[in-house]
Amino acid sequence: MDAIIENALQNSMSYQEYRDLVKQLIEQKSTTGHTKTEELANYTMLNDKRMKRWDKTIIVPKDIEKKIKSFNEQVTWLVIVESWCGDGAHTLPVLNKLAELHNHIDLKVVLRDENPELMDAFLTDGTKSIPKLIMIDTKSGNVIHTYGPRPSEAAAYVNRFKAKYGKLTPEFKKDLQYWYNTNKGLNVMEDVVEALCRLKPNFCQ
Repeated sequence: MDAIIENALQNSMSYQEYRDLVKQLIEQKSTTGHTKTEELANYTMLNDKRMKRWDKTIIVPKDIEKKIKSFNEQVTWLVIVESWCGDGAHTLPVLNKLAELHNHIDLKVVLRDENPELMDAFLTDGTKSIPKLIMIDTKSGNVIHTYGPRPSEAAAYVNRFKAKYGKLTPEFKKDLQYWYNTNKGLNVMEDVVEALCRLKPNFCQ
């Protein structure tokens, strides 16, 4: 496991490098990943617009900002994603906003299809679902928490729908986008703070 994570970190990029890559792909009418289709290229274009909007509009509440800034452990946040992934476009900018609050948090991005061993090590219910955040203790290299592919409220929403109807419909996916747009990243922030609190109970006292 250590070797897999170390290799992934060596292949990783910063959030800004990822954003630059997405812009380059749009110019080429392409996408990340092994599968190149017009549909996925269009999703990449749409996701760039989403990330650009979130980069400008996400606001971290003062109480969450205070908690993130008080976290004194060196951690690396390694995020597995692809440019066509809608959930990633909504989640990754929020994680970046949180990481920017504290130099103890190092955000790194890797592509799923280019890191198959890493993805296979962090499946969600047996699936290669993304985005997937792997929280790593920077000093020891130990994995201390994983998160994703969706915020807790969105995941519960999806699971209820799947349990009732068997699969996600186009109409439901539109509803999910509406949820992301109205929630404005708050659930991601709350989930991350909760995870940090479990790791370091005194962090939230």
